[in-house]
Amino acid sequence: MIRILLADDQHLVRGALAALLALEEDFEVVAEVANGVAAVAAAADREPDVALLDIEMPGLDGIATTARIREVAPAVRVLILTTFGRPGYLRRAMDAGARGFVVKDAPAARLALAIREVHRGGTVVDPALAVASLSTGASPLTERERDVLRAGRDGATVAEIAARLVLSEGTVRNYLSSAIGKTGARNRTEAALIAHDRGWL
Repeated sequence: MIRILLADDQHLVRGALAALLALEEDFEVVAEVANGVAAVAAAADREPDVALLDIEMPGLDGIATTARIREVAPAVRVLILTTFGRPGYLRRAMDAGARGFVVKDAPAARLALAIREVHRGGTVVDPALAVASLSTGASPLTERERDVLRAGRDGATVAEIAARLVLSEGTVRNYLSSAIGKTGARNRTEAALIAHDRGWL
């Protein structure tokens, strides 16, 4: 049996996936959780073979959760399953230690095959997303530039961003200016949108 941990913050989606996976004779869903923190705890406690993670979850997102699971339960293989097929997400997920990346609109049979392949030690990547990732390239943003763009996505002022990140206002302005230049945006709002759409945040 392939023991599966399922993490998705949408209850209906999580339930539907669990029911779908239960139809496979060689699958057993050993834990269902709604966020990244719970996924890390379940990975350590339940010792699944494969962790099936959504990207956008509260607490820790799927990429950060992948990295934490690799630390606390290195034998667990992570497969990202997401609605958001952004090229930057793919690259960041693989860098964090994911063994596969499948979009949610893939056929059920393809998901089952992906789980089995990842369990065997292989790597599975949605082909269209792989091509898009190669053409888009790696994120040009530094971690601090990403932090500043994330912190300002809600319309926060430079002073508010500086307070949130414990940085000087001048440093925040420098990071914002650099991020705007690297994304080819006209302003920081557009820079955040471009970075988000490409999966760089």
